Amino acid sequence: MPELPEITIYVEALERYVKGYVLERVRIASPFLLRTFDPPVTDLHGRAITGISRIGKRIVIEAEGDLFAVIHLMIAGRLRWKEAGAKIPRRLGHAAFDFAHGSLLLTEAGSTRRASLHVVPGRESLADFDRGGLEPLEIPIGTFADRLRSENHTLKRALTDPRLFSGIGNAHSDEILFDARLSPVKLTRRLDDTEIERLYLATRASLNAWIGILREETGSAFPDRVTAFHPRMKVHGRFGQPCTACGAPIQRIAYASNETDYCVNCQTGGKLLADRALSRLLREDFPRTLEDLEERQERRDPDSGSR
Repeated sequence: MPELPEITIYVEALERYVKGYVLERVRIASPFLLRTFDPPVTDLHGRAITGISRIGKRIVIEAEGDLFAVIHLMIAGRLRWKEAGAKIPRRLGHAAFDFAHGSLLLTEAGSTRRASLHVVPGRESLADFDRGGLEPLEIPIGTFADRLRSENHTLKRALTDPRLFSGIGNAHSDEILFDARLSPVKLTRRLDDTEIERLYLATRASLNAWIGILREETGSAFPDRVTAFHPRMKVHGRFGQPCTACGAPIQRIAYASNETDYCVNCQTGGKLLADRALSRLLREDFPRTLEDLEERQERRDPDSGSR
């Protein structure tokens, strides 16, 4: 799912590509995309785009006359810039926003259609899309600490809760926690002041670094390789690969369609975190440390140590 850094890059690209231009028409190819009917999407036709902004993980396109198109890409939604009048891809395409100089396509991979488009009148309507999360790059450490401790959740859940913090999702929470050297399952109210400061600084540094990386990669072009598994990530999406800091294999907790990736040595003091499904299956046989895991692997494959 595009998160704060990726959405920021989309917003900046849209400011370059469509702000100040007239939106000639919107073509809707998927009935699952459009979630509003009043005002109709056709009310956007012929209006100049006056602003681009972000609410959490949503992109807001403002048209003259105080009309707003709110796009949520969810997990697999992406934006593409193509030649004017470009055909909407039959299998992946949701919509096209047509301008005289090009078309903005909204696509979504996979069979589950979760991306959404809302068309709403008046800036006050945007409050309905604000989950209340604080902007992590705009708050002082005291506010960050208070919000973090307001509920007793695991750090992974707290960072990704849109009611607490805005724009952080599955991928970047893994990167932040790795940089902070904190376990994803540590409870927020068990953090001491030093750990909170480390997490605060890691949050700001990681998100700003990724905005910089993506800006550098995109340049003046439109971002067309937005992914949750960027090759420069340190832990997310790197299950089984060596940690960039200590060389230990990256571990993961898999649940539903998400995963949490972490380093046993750098974040959990050598302790393997229980994968909910696997630990239920293995019960007392679940390996508790990296050494236990390696011993089990050696017992299954006694020749592995000599390879």
